[in-house]
Amino acid sequence: MSERAEAVGTPVREGLTATVGTWLGECIARLAAGAQASVAAVRIRLTPAAGPAPLVAQVNAEISGRRIRVQVAAPHLNALLDRLAGRLAKCFAQASRGWSPRPWPDPEGTAVRAVPPVLPGVEPRIVRVKTPQLVWCSPAVAAMTMDAMDYDVHLFTDPDTERDAVVYRVGPTGYRVARTVAAGPPQRSGVPLTLSAHGVPRLDEAQAVERLRRTESPFLFFARPGSDRGRVLYRRFDGHYGLIEGAR
Repeated sequence: MSERAEAVGTPVREGLTATVGTWLGECIARLAAGAQASVAAVRIRLTPAAGPAPLVAQVNAEISGRRIRVQVAAPHLNALLDRLAGRLAKCFAQASRGWSPRPWPDPEGTAVRAVPPVLPGVEPRIVRVKTPQLVWCSPAVAAMTMDAMDYDVHLFTDPDTERDAVVYRVGPTGYRVARTVAAGPPQRSGVPLTLSAHGVPRLDEAQAVERLRRTESPFLFFARPGSDRGRVLYRRFDGHYGLIEGAR
């Protein structure tokens, strides 16, 4: 195993971060040996629990040249390590045998991603905005990326419509594609995709926050008025919101 590990945490939790980092290195070494995989550029970020928010750990790495990301949340360290071990084991198994559709429904994923409310009296708001360069790819490739990066939704540019689109985890197959404009089924998909045949609403940020607040959905896919660029508003583990929009 070729590994370059980096642990990131807050000063008050340096001891806890070091504990998780040591455990993670040993866990990855065992998994890599079993899968005959090479591992590089391992990075762990630990976010301490605050108020009703859980302890959150995020691991980024390369397994046999493939980028992977695992993010889990738990109320205490033992549960966090158990969930990390389970997610990492699945990543290594997939790296050794190639991609296959993830089981659906995924009760483990639902439990891990349960979002707590923010502190009493605090209004949820957008606290982080990401503007990645969106990849131009098929919905099938986007679904594979979503799985590798442990996302529940993935924003990309759909070549069939030349518009922004998302794949996300939902029934009945666990993979669904939606575009900013109404369109037909994707061409030549090797993934069991279902289709949202309708376009998405044009909303500003305040309208999107209000609409998501009134639902139990983990995210909202919508378009920016005027430019029609696709945007994803999602719930964070701390109960606030994050926003993703492709770089202009």
